[in-house]
Amino acid sequence: MMASYPRKVPNILITGTPGVGKSTISGLVAEKTNFIWREVSKLAEEHHCLDEYDPEYRCPLLNEDKLLDVMEGLMVKGGNIVDYHGCDFFPERWFDGVFVIRTNNTALYDRLSARGYTGKKLEDNIQCEIFETLLEEAQTSYKPEVVTELQNNTEEQLHENVDKIMNWIEKWKEENL
Repeated sequence: MMASYPRKVPNILITGTPGVGKSTISGLVAEKTNFIWREVSKLAEEHHCLDEYDPEYRCPLLNEDKLLDVMEGLMVKGGNIVDYHGCDFFPERWFDGVFVIRTNNTALYDRLSARGYTGKKLEDNIQCEIFETLLEEAQTSYKPEVVTELQNNTEEQLHENVDKIMNWIEKWKEENL
């Protein structure tokens, strides 16, 4: 399905619980394409879209409206890989494909612990993955045909996921140009 404004290349969203491999996959896809990797947390920091600090989660809160204003012009031409752990606040028209990265809880626990996640922040992120929170968010925020779930537990799956996204991009171009 064509976006509400014409693009020659698609925009994709790579979402999922922190620690599932979104950034690794986004970086690899960006290397294989001339797409621009938009790490939402970096954009928010660069453009002052962060509000007060949440001491419980030890991170600043995102000002979603301000971020959307910053991103609107960046999304028009296509060729963006947006990497973020949330998705329900982005306009549906921005994305041609939404990839929800998932991983098993043991791997996720190890990855988040290695990042220094502890206590409630660690628990909440593990529960988010157990209850498929981000998958459900994507499925309720976007048309079913644009949402793809990808398991990312092993190095082999990582490379298979990059290949699947690359194949999806090529198919999109064939169908939309």
